[in-house]
Formats: sequence, C-alpha cells, structure tokens
Amino acid sequence: MQAIKYLELDDSALLAQCEVHTYRSSGPGGQHRNKTSSAVRLHHRPTGLTGRGEEDRSQHVNKRRALRRLRLTLATDLLDEVDPANYAPSVLLAGCLTAGRLELRRKDERALSAINEILSLLQSHGGRLREVAGAIGISTGNLVKFFHIDPHVWRKVSHIRQAFGLNSLKSPT
Repeated sequence: MQAIKYLELDDSALLAQCEVHTYRSSGPGGQHRNKTSSAVRLHHRPTGLTGRGEEDRSQHVNKRRALRRLRLTLATDLLDEVDPANYAPSVLLAGCLTAGRLELRRKDERALSAINEILSLLQSHGGRLREVAGAIGISTGNLVKFFHIDPHVWRKVSHIRQAFGLNSLKSPT
C-alpha cells in the first residue's frame, strides 16, 4: 500500500512533495528549446524516485509528462509484499474485471493502482504468471496482454521474472 498513498494524491499535492528542476534540454526543437529551461525533472522527496519530461518546448507540457512518468514509476517500483495464500483482488481491481477479463486502458484512472497491485502479486508469486492470473481470476493470455499497457510495465515484469531465474517475456510486437 505504499505506492497507493502517493498515487491517490492529486497532481498539486504530489507536486508539493517534489523538488522541481528545470534545465535546458538538448536535441532538436529549434532555437527556443535550446535557449530556455523547458525540460523538467521531478524528484519525489519521500521515495527518491524521479520523473522527467523534456520532449516539448513548453515547460508546462514537460511538467505534466514528468508527473505522469513519476506516477508510473511509483506504481512499478514501490511494490508491496502480498501473502499469496490469503490474496483476494482489491475492490478496485475486481471492478476492472469484466466476464473474467481484465479490461483497462492506459489512460484509465485506475490503471496505475491496478499495475501496482498486479506487479506486487507477481513479485510475491516468484514471477510466475499462471499463479498470478489464477489469483486474479483471468487467463494467462489476458494477464500478458495487460502488461502491454506500457513499455515500462513490460520491462518491470521482465525484471521481476529474471530476478527469480525465469525467462523474460517475448517483446511485445
């Protein structure tokens, strides 16, 4: 539940917990990009995690991107211990199940909390997909499809599996 307390904060409350660093980003973007400090790096003081945004010439757009990336990092890196024997899907995750399928899109406001719960469960199950899918009540294929929600999530799943000596999943196409 450590990530949830941060994920439930609104943008201004989460931003208040961060050090905001602006800097000049390099690369394409014209003269404006190289003359102004439009790139943003957020350092979340309570956890030490960061989020960056530097693609746009607008500092405001980059700040929103950095905040979104920080939220994703919080969801994937602050995993909780789950007792596999006593696990039951949270109300939030159960609400995302439709006819035995996990139906969530990337921009769904519940997605980050669901990602955190599922990755925590995956870690507690030693990276074994079949057990995680069974605990949630979905198919293994549906679980793997869910991991395609974001490349960062996909990499985290591979990292967890490798930590337990299992093969990485094949790259999404």
